[in-house]
Amino acid sequence: MPGPGEGSAGHDYEEVDVSEKFLLNPVFLGFRILPRGTGEELDRPHRWLPAIGGRWPKHSRDLDSLEGTNGRSSPVQPEEQHPLPWRPRRHLDVPGRDSSSCSSPERGSDCSYNSSDHEDGSSADFNYGAEDYDAEGNEEPKGPPEGSETMPYIDESPTMSPQLSARSQESGDGVSPTPTDGLGAGGERDAGKGLEMRKLVLSGFLASEEIYINQLEALLLPMKPLKATATTSQPVLTNQQIETIFYKIQDIYEIHKEFYDNLCPKVQQWDSKVTLGHLFQKLASQLGVYKAFVDNYKVALETAEKCSQSNNQFQKISEELKVKGPKDSKESHTSVTMEALLYKPIDRVTRSTLVLHDLLKHTPADHPDYPLLQDALRISQNFLSSINEDIDPRRTAVTTPKGETRQLVKDGFLVELSEGSRKLRHVFLFTDVVLCAKLKKTTVGKHQQYDCKWYVPLADLVFPAPEESEPCPQVHTIPDHELEDMKMKISAIKSEVQKEKAGKGQSRAIERLKKKMFENEFWLLLNSPTIPFRIHNRNGKSYLFLLSSDYERSEWREAIQKLQKKDLQAFVLSSVELQVLTGSCFKLRTVHNIPVTSNKDDDESPGLYGFLHVIVHSAKGFRESANLYCTLEVDSFGYFVSKAKTRVFRDTTEPQWNEEFEIELEGSQSLRILCYEKCYDKTKLNKDDNEIVDKIMGKGQVQLDPQAVPTKNWHMDVIEMNGIKVEFSMKFTSRDMSLKRTPSKKQTGVFGVKISVVTKRERSKVPYIVRQCVEEVEKRGIEEVGIYRISGVATDIQALKAAFDANNKDILVMLSDMDINAIAGTLKLYFRELPEPLLTDRLYPAFMEGIALSDPAAKENCMMHLLRSLPDPNLITFLFLLEHLKRVAEKEPINKMSLHNLATVFGPTLLRPSEVESKGHLTLASDIWSHDVMAQVQVLLYYLQHPPISFAELKRNTLYFSTDV
Repeated sequence: MPGPGEGSAGHDYEEVDVSEKFLLNPVFLGFRILPRGTGEELDRPHRWLPAIGGRWPKHSRDLDSLEGTNGRSSPVQPEEQHPLPWRPRRHLDVPGRDSSSCSSPERGSDCSYNSSDHEDGSSADFNYGAEDYDAEGNEEPKGPPEGSETMPYIDESPTMSPQLSARSQESGDGVSPTPTDGLGAGGERDAGKGLEMRKLVLSGFLASEEIYINQLEALLLPMKPLKATATTSQPVLTNQQIETIFYKIQDIYEIHKEFYDNLCPKVQQWDSKVTLGHLFQKLASQLGVYKAFVDNYKVALETAEKCSQSNNQFQKISEELKVKGPKDSKESHTSVTMEALLYKPIDRVTRSTLVLHDLLKHTPADHPDYPLLQDALRISQNFLSSINEDIDPRRTAVTTPKGETRQLVKDGFLVELSEGSRKLRHVFLFTDVVLCAKLKKTTVGKHQQYDCKWYVPLADLVFPAPEESEPCPQVHTIPDHELEDMKMKISAIKSEVQKEKAGKGQSRAIERLKKKMFENEFWLLLNSPTIPFRIHNRNGKSYLFLLSSDYERSEWREAIQKLQKKDLQAFVLSSVELQVLTGSCFKLRTVHNIPVTSNKDDDESPGLYGFLHVIVHSAKGFRESANLYCTLEVDSFGYFVSKAKTRVFRDTTEPQWNEEFEIELEGSQSLRILCYEKCYDKTKLNKDDNEIVDKIMGKGQVQLDPQAVPTKNWHMDVIEMNGIKVEFSMKFTSRDMSLKRTPSKKQTGVFGVKISVVTKRERSKVPYIVRQCVEEVEKRGIEEVGIYRISGVATDIQALKAAFDANNKDILVMLSDMDINAIAGTLKLYFRELPEPLLTDRLYPAFMEGIALSDPAAKENCMMHLLRSLPDPNLITFLFLLEHLKRVAEKEPINKMSLHNLATVFGPTLLRPSEVESKGHLTLASDIWSHDVMAQVQVLLYYLQHPPISFAELKRNTLYFSTDV
């Protein structure tokens, strides 16, 4: 047995640790037991088959094609073909089987036995609305791989066989994917068509039965000579060893040989009146022999392995058993290992149930075979239930090295940084191991499989301390403005989908839009996360995930640490155990869809669009004084992002923040509150900018139900988290309501008052509030990270608003003491509450048309003319703000605010459709948000990127158009 630090390629496994519970587990045996009497026994066959006995496709599709730049697809490359492993140095090469392989990986090593990170790409033909993140694979062949040795009638879905589908399509006959209770009893096809399908099912089953019998013959072939030498002076094996290794194989062979000999002539001389139900009934009644075989299977493997180690002659025999090919096969014989053949009965035992389901589906209820087949199915299901009694097939995977049940604790989609690029992975946390996998789509209609990329036993898993961890490897980070662009594209596509549905557009056009939306959302999901989450294997290798939410990172870390409190043992999974564990992931998973909104059904809630106002009041329940603060997260475009942060309340057990925040919601359904203890110890600070090293004291979540979230009055609530109680209040303003601009009731105020009235009253060209806020930001906030993007405390903003409205003499003192984000928020609020936007309702359509012009000269003339058309107070204030934003963008390396970021923040505020236009053209709040938003941002960005514009030159210049707009 190799040492823990050795690479996976160097593993030379001498024993397979497959416990009895492991073998008797429904995941291993490949079926789902339904409680008797549920009524589902006949209608819902579970078609999952163990990975070892499954079929591996020559090519497959996945989302790697989206994991490149901008989601572009990569060319299709044939996947390397490898024989399916049993042990290193031994190969399973059954005729027609097309398998991929992997030596059993080291703890924490890469272990893709079905593909590698060099998997084939594909055109981005995505099944975006399907259960999983995979491609449709429409160009894949519908039938099985040529010469497939596996049963052609078996389907991995619970509805129909893809092989039969392919055949029926070739013959022009359709096969309904809807399960029926018997074609003669209300089925859509007539009895004759059902009996024709019945013959196809039986023909396929007969072919696979021939292959199975040949495999059993090959296994029995060395038994006689071995028995002959057992009584000599130099035996290869003892009689006891022979009996153990070949236990019940002869009986199984005789049962299936008799069954085959009786069934073959009936199928070859087919008649619609032929009866064969009694053959299947007899076969089912003899399944008890498989119980004895299964009980002995582990001992048989161990004995064969030990005998191979101690006897070179037996090792040679066991490594190259000759399996006779099918009658129509070009190859007469193929070499297969004894261990692989010993697995065949376990693979086969589940399949009798599957063929009975297919036969019942295509047998009329009044056919003499129907009750016999029903009885055979009942016997088969009872047999399978008996050897899996008291095991929960939904949560149980396999057994741990200590013999305990291994259960799935948590799973989810995470972005892994692998070899410098981002990969979407499905991560599974079991009671003793973390497994990182990727779901691949096989050919159409076939069962989907996971690839194991790597696994780490929890006994070997450690989280590096911040001061000990290495900096994140260099990863390509997408600029913020590209992420914002993508969000706006997604919003625009959503709007188009709603318009198509409202206009009862063609379903093909809607599907095309949804497909594009899925691709864009997937790109966003892959490229947005920046918070590092490291998993380190104490034997040397580390893995890095990037998350968008510290809440999510905390959940994963806590779940792992809770499991690590148990007495865990280090281990290495054999290739068989790994394949079974990975194969079980598809059945055990609790998260089926990647978190994108395009995967939602039409009847699901679209979430909230608008502004959520939250006041974080206080917290209590802390045992010791600490420096405490809270952050707020909401889900946006399918994933959570941090939106606001309170100030740090120092040295207290009962912080009183009383801070209000305005959070923009984009299809949001949940609000999360996290409470932290601030870390001031510089030795514990992490080397990565995105690393949050402060200690999470508690976290909680509330659902944002559109029917329950208050829209008028504040609603106070309490979140309990680890004994800590955080009090908060919230109310919601929908997007359409936020578009309404209400004039100020105070004629002396500045908020909600026309800009021309304010400047005339103040006898100034630019309103005093704008000048003061800009001056303060440039004085001490121009290098503030996220200036204008990060929300200020709402109570501070309201205090400044009241002071400016009252023309408070102490306003300058207030500004100097106020948090800079509150001042930036006050400036944004002023422009948002103007009775009409700064660039005016009248000119809005012209700005939209001007920015859409293709000819640069024409666009220049139009856009400059539109500026000249603005009232003087609006124009001067706009030019003043424009120069300020350019100065802020000059500090982009420090404040992370580019011209595009600033245009995204201010564009929809300075340039909005009028209320009349909004009501006339749009109905949904999400449409209001998406409509023209991209163009609004582009208008402001155009002026920000333009060389300096002087008011005097603009007015004096005669090159521009002079016609009225």
